[in-house]
Amino acid sequence: MAILRVKDLTKIYGKRDTTVTALGGVSFSMERGEFAAIIGASGSGKSTLMHLIGGVDRPSSGSVTVDGNEIFKQNESELAIFRRRNIGLIYQFYNLIPTLTAEENIMLPRLLDNRKPDEEKLQTILETIGLTGRTKHLPSELSGGQQQRVSVGRALINDPALILADEPTGNLDSKSSREIIDLLKLANKRYKQTLLIITHDEKIALQADRIITIEDGLIIRDEEVR
Repeated sequence: MAILRVKDLTKIYGKRDTTVTALGGVSFSMERGEFAAIIGASGSGKSTLMHLIGGVDRPSSGSVTVDGNEIFKQNESELAIFRRRNIGLIYQFYNLIPTLTAEENIMLPRLLDNRKPDEEKLQTILETIGLTGRTKHLPSELSGGQQQRVSVGRALINDPALILADEPTGNLDSKSSREIIDLLKLANKRYKQTLLIITHDEKIALQADRIITIEDGLIIRDEEVR
């Protein structure tokens, strides 16, 4: 079953003579449990594509369907709730709340929904990401790799239909980068999470099941790796 369908997605900035086409009509789909990587040079449109799939921005035309829901048919409030519950977002610079502990940052999507913490799920995630001894620490008391582990845990807490990771290792050293990719691969296998990573690192891309290459706002290659 396709968990993600992207159809004729375009994004155009500016008007008349000053228009810039960031995406020129992108279409692809992903099956549940698939691990794909999107690669491309700086300015190719890959981050724009990620923001549109995640519902962070709206397209000029086209559609994105996540788990059977066409996300841009929703208003801003509905989309914010849908994104929080169904799409796990992982960014290069972690985007943690500095005044919340590691545990509170992980639980934030549930707390924003006024839902009680699922302690069993929380403990499982903390064990998976290797932070059982750091739950009460603030982000400033954690290393970069540990902060990114918290953001991975936050992305997992609601069992989202789709996890999007935008350059998740771009701010980490090589050891922490390997650990984060191993963690994401574990989540993909253990929890059958559908995982889409944007990266400029070919070594990371080659660990995916599929590589989608973007150039000048268009998909120029879509190939199975294994």
